[in-house]
Amino acid sequence: MIRTATDDDAHAVAALERGNLGIDAWSEGLVIEAVGGRLPTIHVLVAEVDGEVVGHAVASIVADVAELQRISVDRPHRRTGLATALLAAVRDLALDDGADRLLLEVREDNAGAIAFYETEGFAEVGRRRHYYKDGATAVVLSLGLGRRDGAVRG
Repeated sequence: MIRTATDDDAHAVAALERGNLGIDAWSEGLVIEAVGGRLPTIHVLVAEVDGEVVGHAVASIVADVAELQRISVDRPHRRTGLATALLAAVRDLALDDGADRLLLEVREDNAGAIAFYETEGFAEVGRRRHYYKDGATAVVLSLGLGRRDGAVRG
């Protein structure tokens, strides 16, 4: 089940950050602020299986642009469709808030993630050198979002 994170989920989300995003993880304090709704434009979603938070996604939505800032699923629950479900929920949230495109950055050495995003319709629009704390380059991907009535925004 995908749902909006609550204050009760903050520690689980922080643990996902540490376990899945390494040195680029958000601090627990930042996660608490985000989950608590105290960061303007930020939305936190969680994936729950049998009452346990096993994945999360964070999106920032400002006017017509949404950015997927974080997405992770615990290793035992990967390849079960949770990342796809989280991404779909972010896409729906972005559409509901009026965004017409969804952007994200992914490490250029993360071939699996890049392949996943390409399968979901994302295309490369740029690169950001030395983007990550370890100096790795980020590939910037973009996905155009259609309106709910099927028309494409232009």
